[in-house]
Amino acid sequence: MGHVNDPEVIERLMETPGRWAIVGLSQNQWRSAYSVAEFIRDELGQQIIPVNPRGEDVHGEKGYATLADIPAELHPIDVVDCFVNSQRVGDVVDQAIAVGAKAVWLQLGVIDEAAAERAKAAGLDVVMNACPAQEDWRRARARRN
Repeated sequence: MGHVNDPEVIERLMETPGRWAIVGLSQNQWRSAYSVAEFIRDELGQQIIPVNPRGEDVHGEKGYATLADIPAELHPIDVVDCFVNSQRVGDVVDQAIAVGAKAVWLQLGVIDEAAAERAKAAGLDVVMNACPAQEDWRRARARRN
């Protein structure tokens, strides 16, 4: 049986103020990471930290090339939000474990069961194949009904 997202974990991660390192967030406005990161910051009220190979600043927030480059004063990292493909996400999850992140969130279409198991074994919360913006929409819809 593969990973199943826990609705309570999703709710807690979205509702609890914290720091979200967004891996794969760059200045490319055509990528979903760009608008979803803005949603996470502006609608969910989370602090975002862009992580991309060039270390670009995004949405006025200081960027870093890797999770390990994020300075100690910005730790702990509450959520590492992964906008990388499934073949690369295992490495990002391992980096998240190494820097002491509290959770990993693998975006829609990003699936790596082995990486999810490693994260859970290390004590991290795991959300896989989900988008915070869509989850927020579902929550709002459920509240209306």
